[in-house]
Amino acid sequence: MKPEGPLFRPVKLAQFPSAVKEFLATRDTTQDTQDTQATRDTQDADPYTAPDAAPGLAPGAVGVPVPVDGRADLTQSLDLAEQLYDAIRRPRPLDLGILLGADRLPDGLAELAGPLAAEWLPEERLADTAALLRDHPGGLLLVGCYDRLTLDPVRSLLFATYRSRTHALTLLSGRDTASLAWSVAKQYARPTAAIGAVGLFTDTDRPPHLPGVQVHDDRDFERVDIQAAILGTRWRKVAFQGHGKDDSVNLGEFTICGLSPAAEARPGLLGPRCSYGLPCYKPEDKLVPLHRVPAVEVVLSACNSGPLADLALYDPKYQLLLNALDGPARTVVAAVSVHDSDRPENVAWMRAALTGGDTVDTLNASLAGSHPYPAFLRFGLPDATAPAPEPADHRPDPLLLTVGRRLNALLGSELLPHNHTLRPRLTKLARKVDLWVARPTHLADQSAAEIQASLTADLQSLDHVLAGQVASDPEDELMNYPAHFGDRSSLDPEVREVTCHCGRPAQEFTRRGLLPQILDTVCAVCMRCGDVTFRLPEAPSLLAHSADEVGQGGVLEVRAELTAARTGPVRLGLFVPSYLRADATVEPEHAKVRAVGGRPTDVAFRVRFDPATAPQAYYFTVFAVQDLAVSTARRHFGVLPG
Repeated sequence: MKPEGPLFRPVKLAQFPSAVKEFLATRDTTQDTQDTQATRDTQDADPYTAPDAAPGLAPGAVGVPVPVDGRADLTQSLDLAEQLYDAIRRPRPLDLGILLGADRLPDGLAELAGPLAAEWLPEERLADTAALLRDHPGGLLLVGCYDRLTLDPVRSLLFATYRSRTHALTLLSGRDTASLAWSVAKQYARPTAAIGAVGLFTDTDRPPHLPGVQVHDDRDFERVDIQAAILGTRWRKVAFQGHGKDDSVNLGEFTICGLSPAAEARPGLLGPRCSYGLPCYKPEDKLVPLHRVPAVEVVLSACNSGPLADLALYDPKYQLLLNALDGPARTVVAAVSVHDSDRPENVAWMRAALTGGDTVDTLNASLAGSHPYPAFLRFGLPDATAPAPEPADHRPDPLLLTVGRRLNALLGSELLPHNHTLRPRLTKLARKVDLWVARPTHLADQSAAEIQASLTADLQSLDHVLAGQVASDPEDELMNYPAHFGDRSSLDPEVREVTCHCGRPAQEFTRRGLLPQILDTVCAVCMRCGDVTFRLPEAPSLLAHSADEVGQGGVLEVRAELTAARTGPVRLGLFVPSYLRADATVEPEHAKVRAVGGRPTDVAFRVRFDPATAPQAYYFTVFAVQDLAVSTARRHFGVLPG
């Protein structure tokens, strides 16, 4: 039930202390005694929406006081906030709070912030971050004017709580004490349930349009009045992503602007063009004043959109973060420095916004696979109802990287001529792999399972074509890979003792490619049989077992011993030298098995010889194809007179 008066009460600074006392004293005392387990469970589910039986402010209670002396912009923000929030509730407090510069804060501000933390410690405790966090696990709230948010101590706290499962850092701040009081006051507000709009405005991405999210990208900026779309919608969460500085975010010709209509410029500090009397670098009729955006949560996904006070490039009068804090948003998320936000972060944020995930946890977790430092800060108490996500790992599946390297070698090493029949299909797959590997799309446009399924389908199709190509023409340029790569390689000093399929000892060694487009090759050499096997690393290994001799008109039984590098389909075949093909028939022409990685599998072939086959020494070659790699094993035998 909404109070009879406004949720927020503008007061003069001199009235602020008494107004805070009146506000905190105005409760329904009968509610204070009804703290049941059901109440606690509900508060845990939604810390900002307590049931009627929960401790809270009684209907008709006075609004939260905000000192607005000479601050018409704050008065306007209070009016905007009335459209976004419908009740005043005490949020669930964080575990620990620290006031920065408490001696400089006006009377009443510490008291207003008091219910936001269960325990308050003196600022001196920040001198030893490690001890502070060791002694006090849980959420940590820093409250102070912007000039107190400096590298020391915020940086150490930020890094210490980054990726922590036991600590979380939250800040409340503002350009001055009036703005800070407004930031604190907003934490008592409960968003109107009817406000559910979620929006993403991006100038650097064309993300998928998820159901329930209004997405505007560069294609919209020339045909949609983005200014009207932003200012004319009541947003539950809205994110602005694009290039900019700490005073602006670019959205095509539109610009999210940080210029404050109330703050005075400080002589001697750097400012944007407009601070020197020059026109804005963007059309001024397309500027979007950030403090006028009607949103419960604002996300500034641009580099340096929320720098610490001693990192800021521009005068505070022009800073995005401070402009957002002056607006009606209860929560502002901004980037403390540079970051690589792109498609993965946009998609992760949209999903989190729809499911109750915390924005800062979501964005920092997604970026954890790209850089080792936290990118985003939260200004406003967390209200997530979903657990914090695990840090993202944007590394693609190893198979994808293996296939990418093989495609790079097949297409870029001059192994295959420009008119080779496989080039068009290999080129098409290479484009897809490049897209899948790229961080802006990996696990964003497609899930890992979808990428894996698509890659597997492409590989099976190409492996089938490759096997057929080798079987029909064993002298195809593709089969020259051991010599082509070997000539552009150096010998790895490690040599392994193995057993040849003739039963004698053999040596296995690796030639390391000297250029990025040259693959390593693995070869086994027997002093009797010669170079017996060739394969690529992480490709199937083969041995070929058969009798040493067969009579004219006879049948040579061949057992191919296959050990696949990974579980999956493998295509096999057998061929004899060109001068024997007219007198020999291979059965079957092809074989397909589903091999288990690391486990030997036997595949049977037969070679039938014509009675007129000339008696002499011959050889046959067994080959296996998996994931664009062809492995071979050559075996000598002799044909005897019938």
